Amino acid sequence: MVSITIDGRTLDVEAGSTVLQAARRLGIDIPTFCYLKRLPPLASCRMCLVEIEGQRRLQPSCATAVTDGMVVRASTPLIEETRASMLDMLLANHPLDCPICDKGGECELQNMVMAYGPRESRFRDDKRVFHSEDIRLSPVIIMNVNRCIQCQRCVRMCEEVVGAVALGTIEKGMDTAVTGFEGSLASCDQCGNCVEVCPVGALMSFPYRYKARPWDLTETDTVCPHCGTGCQLTVGTRKGEFMRVRSKWDEGLNRETLCVRGRFGLDFVASRDRIKRPMIRRDGTLVPVSWDEAGDDLRQRLSAVEGKAAAGLASPRLPNEILYQFQKLMRTAFRTNSLDCSSRWSTPFDTLGPLMAAFNSRAPLDEVIGNDCVLVVGGNVTEENPVTEYLLRDGVRRRQAGLLILSARPSRLDADARFVVRVPPGGEAAGLAAVVAGLVATAGEALPGNVLAGIGATIGRPAAATGINGPDRLAAALKEGRSVTVLVSVDLLRSPEARATLQQINNLLHVLQLLGKGLAMQFLFDRANQMGAWDMGVLPTALPGLRAVADDVVRTALASNWGAEIPSEPGADLDGILELCVGGRMGALYIVATDPLIAYPDRDFVTRALGAADLLIVQDAFLTDTAGLAEVVLPAAGYGEETGTFTNNEGRTQKVRKFREPIFEARSNLAIFDFVAALRNQALRPSTQGEIFDEIARLVPAYQGLTQDGLGADGAFTQAVPTAPVARFFAPPPVPAAADRLMLITGDCLFHNGYLSEHSDILNTLANDPYVAMSAQDTAQLGLSDGDQVIVRSAQGELTAQLKVDGRFPKGLVFVPENYRALRLNSLMRRGEYPCPVEVQKVHATLEVDRTTRIWRGV
Repeated sequence: MVSITIDGRTLDVEAGSTVLQAARRLGIDIPTFCYLKRLPPLASCRMCLVEIEGQRRLQPSCATAVTDGMVVRASTPLIEETRASMLDMLLANHPLDCPICDKGGECELQNMVMAYGPRESRFRDDKRVFHSEDIRLSPVIIMNVNRCIQCQRCVRMCEEVVGAVALGTIEKGMDTAVTGFEGSLASCDQCGNCVEVCPVGALMSFPYRYKARPWDLTETDTVCPHCGTGCQLTVGTRKGEFMRVRSKWDEGLNRETLCVRGRFGLDFVASRDRIKRPMIRRDGTLVPVSWDEAGDDLRQRLSAVEGKAAAGLASPRLPNEILYQFQKLMRTAFRTNSLDCSSRWSTPFDTLGPLMAAFNSRAPLDEVIGNDCVLVVGGNVTEENPVTEYLLRDGVRRRQAGLLILSARPSRLDADARFVVRVPPGGEAAGLAAVVAGLVATAGEALPGNVLAGIGATIGRPAAATGINGPDRLAAALKEGRSVTVLVSVDLLRSPEARATLQQINNLLHVLQLLGKGLAMQFLFDRANQMGAWDMGVLPTALPGLRAVADDVVRTALASNWGAEIPSEPGADLDGILELCVGGRMGALYIVATDPLIAYPDRDFVTRALGAADLLIVQDAFLTDTAGLAEVVLPAAGYGEETGTFTNNEGRTQKVRKFREPIFEARSNLAIFDFVAALRNQALRPSTQGEIFDEIARLVPAYQGLTQDGLGADGAFTQAVPTAPVARFFAPPPVPAAADRLMLITGDCLFHNGYLSEHSDILNTLANDPYVAMSAQDTAQLGLSDGDQVIVRSAQGELTAQLKVDGRFPKGLVFVPENYRALRLNSLMRRGEYPCPVEVQKVHATLEVDRTTRIWRGV
């Protein structure tokens, strides 16, 4: 610690701290423009100059490190004159158009001039003008370069945090201008973080432009619904109408940054696609009815299926309270444990549950990515969890964390990684097994003899035997690190090899634990409340708290609190539920806010299954493809229309707040559950959000002790329930055969997340048309060019989309984003087969040419 005195007040601070940081700890205001907490100091604006005893000139406090005994004056006549002169220079060319500037009322330059500026300017020359009109850099970002004060925040945020490098400067001195490449931002993420950090109205949000003034807005702090990172949002509404989204530096894990979906994709709440009234099927057609008519019809239909199997499926985008109440409704009123919370895969919870119980770290992401090594397994962080990518890049660049990646699909984060291992589609399990084998081979002497003997031949095989390049380098890096974080993409659960992949992750973590490494593991969920859905027990084999359905003690305790018995037999997961439907054994299937018909592999099978259920009830805000097959459709409140909590990837529980009223005849999800329970002659108690949260905090071990008031601005962490790791080692999976065909995988794209975001007009404007991504090597072999319309054909079906050639893609890989409903991507896929073998050909190519040059069959 070193001591510093500022304006007569003394403080001890850590060595390496800056004068500005020390002053802010003392509550002493020093103005800044170019400084941002999460960026290295630039010291270009000169607003933060201070006097330091022993120094002849004023020094920038943002870039001056504290020395022991330093004496600083932050407010003297010289400093005040200097600040006024700097502001006078900025105003010399700044247009005085505050009445029409969107930044008016929250402009840092306005605030600085009022606090520190001169009362009269010494400049009398005409103002410099770059452009007479604003420049539309993209569909969401517009620039008035005349207002720019050259703080460089936007350029540095784009390059150093986002990693996009879409903005830069041209010219120099007073003629310096910020711009995109050739006046465009076509290559950027459209995240709008440059708009967020701009202190003036130089960069503005086009969708918000001229819509409201800050003082007109009612602002509500909430959590983003688009992925599991859990970013803090401040939603602005005017007279109940959605206006904009911003974020706050001092709240949430995202530190003011948002991705394009979080900042511009919330307009889906005002979509025209909402379900307006309850609907029931009459003569094969869904017709609108009143809630009373819907209740009478549903009561009769429920009576008709009494005694038959029932099942439920709920979206992991719903708040904890709704998910908890849904599984309680299904287990008590419908007497079933056949529950699931993903419409894209079936979860092997027999392996996943013990892995999470033993190793999952419920801790701040900022903390776990500060470990020596961070291994990302599977997926594409850039497009699935963009803000997590920003934080990872910060960990690599500023804290020297060693980033390691093992995945089939490349991402922008590869450029920041120490080592990248590219595995073939579906080859994650084999790649991890090779990493484990390499780790044991190089560090075996550090393992206890009996453990080493027990591992034997089951632990893995050398990397050379797998045909995968690089696992040995990953193993060496993991051996060197004192602490390791493993981040697991939930995309791995798509594969039939999901269980084997999770087993190899368990092997890796167990070996690292035996080697004495500090460990952390977290999943990178691409749905806002996937962690909460699992915690709440929306699973066929697990009750709330991830406790086994077969556990008599737990089941009895919950039944006592709920006032109803719980079935003791584990239920069916989504795949099993669909099998029951096809077999004619499903009475009532209750689906809430999710759409398996568009998401689950093998659309034809899902269509047959849903059509074979005796009674399909769909509760949703939007008329989905699945709702189109239902007998009863119940209009529910959407995001922002009811309160609750989300539990993000870290295990942090945060408040989701209401910022608008449900529209048309939609009711809250909890009210609809009460409505349905009453039709079954049951009563769900408690039934309000606050009371349900209190029950969760009382009955779910990880949530015990939480209170709504205690969540605060940053939420509160759930607690890991200590469990011994799985003591056994799992045998490695068979080495995957080299693919002799193109293999199709899917996942999220940057501008869409699932199908909810397709209801956003802004994101639809930003997003590319549906596309097929392939490597340059494969496209050259097939005679294809970037931008071609191509057909992707599997044994199940085909689709047509535009080709996008990506030089980073490995040979043999075809990627089609899952986020375009019109593509019906799941029509190409077969249950239990992932990745999917496909052929690719150019549209309108002649059959003969296709046979000889354009279809790659691996021969």
